[in-house]
Amino acid sequence: MPEQHLEGLALTCRPLGEHDRLLTLLSEAEGLTRLAVPGARRPKSSLAAAVPLAHLMLQVGGRGGLRRVRQLRVLRNYSGLAQRLETLAAAQALAELCLKLVPGETPAPGVLADLLLQLGRLEAVVTERAGRVEALAVAVQGSIHLLALGGFALPLQHCVRSGAPLVPPIGDWSWRCSLLPSEGLAIGAIPGARVMLNPSELALLQRLTRPAPPRSRDGRLMGPEAVWLHLLDLVEAWCGEHLGQRPRAFRLLRTACEPMPSHPSEPA
Repeated sequence: MPEQHLEGLALTCRPLGEHDRLLTLLSEAEGLTRLAVPGARRPKSSLAAAVPLAHLMLQVGGRGGLRRVRQLRVLRNYSGLAQRLETLAAAQALAELCLKLVPGETPAPGVLADLLLQLGRLEAVVTERAGRVEALAVAVQGSIHLLALGGFALPLQHCVRSGAPLVPPIGDWSWRCSLLPSEGLAIGAIPGARVMLNPSELALLQRLTRPAPPRSRDGRLMGPEAVWLHLLDLVEAWCGEHLGQRPRAFRLLRTACEPMPSHPSEPA
């Protein structure tokens, strides 16, 4: 096979032999691709920049079996997300989701572009010192986008039981809809449902299919942290049902965002 150029995001990098790395790359052209990166574990190697969450332009070649990276250029490195636990966890969760959703050696239209968009938003959380709920919102909205691109979209417009439109009656606090993970959302508080949503939560969830995050006119993110954690419950349940496993980084994200339990003061 002649040498070719391949642009993508490094999702994972694992040791391969004594000095090499095994790179899993997400690209529009090939979906998930595994590549050998010779000598990448040597400190002075020109290929040492093949690390997770690096957006790379690669020159690859080889005949049969595992192709090898000949040269690379870093287009952008998202290592700064490690400065905060919640941004790192959100990025890792989205990367894990891509590993479960995207087929190997098959074009994956839109997935790389959407993931890079979400990583850019997480970078802004770090640089602008935004609240942790912003990272949580990126993880939830990004997951909904990736699930749709991967063929596992949440059905958010119609009740899976009656077929009636899912129109949240804002202000009616007795109204509920229920997540039935094997089916979708159904109107009513159904016994045994994994997650139940009130009208405001459903309205917020439905807005997450749009490109931009849901914000009020003053630019503030809509929804308190507790609501975003509730929507994370829903995304986790859907992933567990349809992908067979939830991204492990969701647990780390929840740990980073849930309030710490309060302890009574010790007596003096």
